[in-house]
Amino acid sequence: MTQSFESRTLLRDVTLRDGLQLTGKMLPTARKLEIARRLLELGVPALEIGSMARPDLVPPMANTVEVISELTPEELDRCWVWVATPRHVEKAAAAGARHFQYCFSASDSHNQANIGRSTEDSLAAMPAAIELAQQVGGSIQLCIATSFTCPFEGRVPEQRVIDIANDPRAHGAVDVVVCDTLGQAVPAEVYSLVSRVRLETPQRGIVFHGHDTWGLGVANSLAAVAAGAMTVDGALGGLGGCPFAPGASGNTASEDLLFATRPDWLNPTTFGSFVELSEKTLAELGEANRSKAAQGARSNATAFEWVIGGGR
Repeated sequence: MTQSFESRTLLRDVTLRDGLQLTGKMLPTARKLEIARRLLELGVPALEIGSMARPDLVPPMANTVEVISELTPEELDRCWVWVATPRHVEKAAAAGARHFQYCFSASDSHNQANIGRSTEDSLAAMPAAIELAQQVGGSIQLCIATSFTCPFEGRVPEQRVIDIANDPRAHGAVDVVVCDTLGQAVPAEVYSLVSRVRLETPQRGIVFHGHDTWGLGVANSLAAVAAGAMTVDGALGGLGGCPFAPGASGNTASEDLLFATRPDWLNPTTFGSFVELSEKTLAELGEANRSKAAQGARSNATAFEWVIGGGR
């Protein structure tokens, strides 16, 4: 199998958080646990397993605490939980979580719609969130939503993201998550911003979180990797989107990212199992499969080893 620099890329599957938050159905705790454990078993390095958002606002996340509490410490070591306040960190940590994605928006308008406070208020509370995470031996990421465009304010200046990443109140974060929340960025923009985060802010890991609204999810993710990101987010079948971001569609499909980056743990058989898990989950949710790679895996090109049943 031909390898390239992309094979070093880590996938974080966000199906159980970002992927589910716009669906009309809530998966029971037992089913979420099955999906999480199957993804880990297949080799996915990291998962996002839920959100501490208010269940009346994001109903599919209502059983996140139950999901956390049922996973083992070893499983939770590869799992992240979305948080937006110190209280969120406290509640998730009490259930057993140790990795927290502290998220707020670069644009005030979206932060008000999504979290109910200004960007400055979210940033001001981050030191307390970092301290709570460190008290339980955990880690926390700085997640900057609307890093490229905002549904209410339009284009977000690069410098705005750099200033947030450079703010001393965020320096306890182990990673910076750069988010194309609306999927409106193009590869040149992604490469430029991720390069600046890498070169002009404290040394931390960089995660790229992209959406495929305009069909550039994979291209943008590869541009982020070329600029220095080591982790990219994806969801099964391209599920997901932000309920407070008009114009946002699903995440970049995990299947597409895996087919493009070919991590060392992936082979045609594993990929086939991944596609089958995706298909089953999407059917349960009544959602369409937006993954081009999953569609390719079901094609009749039987001489190609990545087609399910092909060349094997």
